[in-house]
Amino acid sequence: MSLNTALPVVPAPAEIDLTAAEEAAGHFLRALGVDTEGESLRDTPRRMAKAYADLFTPRPFDLTTFPNDEGYDELVLARSIPLRSVCEHHLLPFTGIAHVGYLPGERILGLSKLARVTEHFARRPQVQERLTKQIADWLDQRLSPKGVGVVIEAEHTCMTLRGVQAAGSTTVTSTLLGTLRSDARSRQEFFALTGVQR
Repeated sequence: MSLNTALPVVPAPAEIDLTAAEEAAGHFLRALGVDTEGESLRDTPRRMAKAYADLFTPRPFDLTTFPNDEGYDELVLARSIPLRSVCEHHLLPFTGIAHVGYLPGERILGLSKLARVTEHFARRPQVQERLTKQIADWLDQRLSPKGVGVVIEAEHTCMTLRGVQAAGSTTVTSTLLGTLRSDARSRQEFFALTGVQR
């Protein structure tokens, strides 16, 4: 019978001061000319503080792995994992999907953990390039697989709602490690299964 090994994730973020965040949100809105005294906006600073606290707080989890007793050596891929994060330059949301896969080594991963790791690194102010690499590097360091691949496709509201206002545009980033980077056939299989044209 396989034994379950749980590896801890990175430490929890610093404690959140919702009272201070609510006060700062009120100052911020009033500085932009928003009257927060009306009935419909009176609680907006509180709601805003709670919303950002939620966006910046990953849920704790353990990275559960199991021995690869059967010697499975084909690609394991979770496609279209829903993703939401916040652009660290404008604090506006970006949303999309992540495709996360790996070539198993001595251990295999509980499948839900691919989504958990994605969420863990997405729940903080981010840039998509760093997010993609953080997910891949973290899995590579903790799982020691033969290869890791991560592709993220996301729409950034800092680009679609402001600035260039390029509505409908998406940004695609990828990180490949190990065999998925060095072996052309493995790389091609990964991209084919994600549906990403490369």
